[in-house]
Amino acid sequence: MQYDFAAGEILLINKPLDWTSFDVVKKVRNTIRVKKVGHAGTLDPLATGLLILCTGKFTKRIDEIQGQEKEYTGIIRLGETTPSYDRETEVTETRDISHLTAEAIKSAAQSFVGTIEQIPPIYSAVQVDGKRAYDLARKGKEVELKSRTVTIDAFDITSINGAEVAFRVVCSKGTYIRSLAHDLGQKLGVGAHLSKLERTRIGAYKLEDALTIEDIIAIRKKQLEEADESNS
Repeated sequence: MQYDFAAGEILLINKPLDWTSFDVVKKVRNTIRVKKVGHAGTLDPLATGLLILCTGKFTKRIDEIQGQEKEYTGIIRLGETTPSYDRETEVTETRDISHLTAEAIKSAAQSFVGTIEQIPPIYSAVQVDGKRAYDLARKGKEVELKSRTVTIDAFDITSINGAEVAFRVVCSKGTYIRSLAHDLGQKLGVGAHLSKLERTRIGAYKLEDALTIEDIIAIRKKQLEEADESNS
């Protein structure tokens, strides 16, 4: 496949673990040597999976792509609560989960399906008085975030292995899966946090069709080699 990064491309990227979404944008921008590069919806550093980058004229489609339905898979760890609702911060509370049944866990998950009110994690990029909530939270300051309306089209529990609950979620733009994990723990009365997350789909765009950062580097290298050959 031929890529014209400067004119415009929609790039499906498999975001590596521990990279921020901006890390990916910066790496791709520096690799393809195109200034006009943006992402259509962030992923947390501890999440992996589908990140869509738009270059050139396709940056105009970022809002359209961001608004599409998202699908995720991952693991929620029951009985352990963290301030960030994921593994970024240490566990601050543990509770016994031995009384929980698979039926209770699945029933609790189903209670979130539909249009719900959700409060974002305080360790999030939500703006509070012009500052990122996570910056305030990391400084130990009180952060109060407003709830937002989101839609959960599916919240399926795919397997249960002790405290680790594997799931699949289909949801609207603006949904925090970390908050969903936390709220599931609250519903069950044992607490929980998100221990693994992968985005598998945005609208019709699928993770299985995504490129790695290494793929982008290889594509650009080949383009430069071909350009050198045609000029020689």
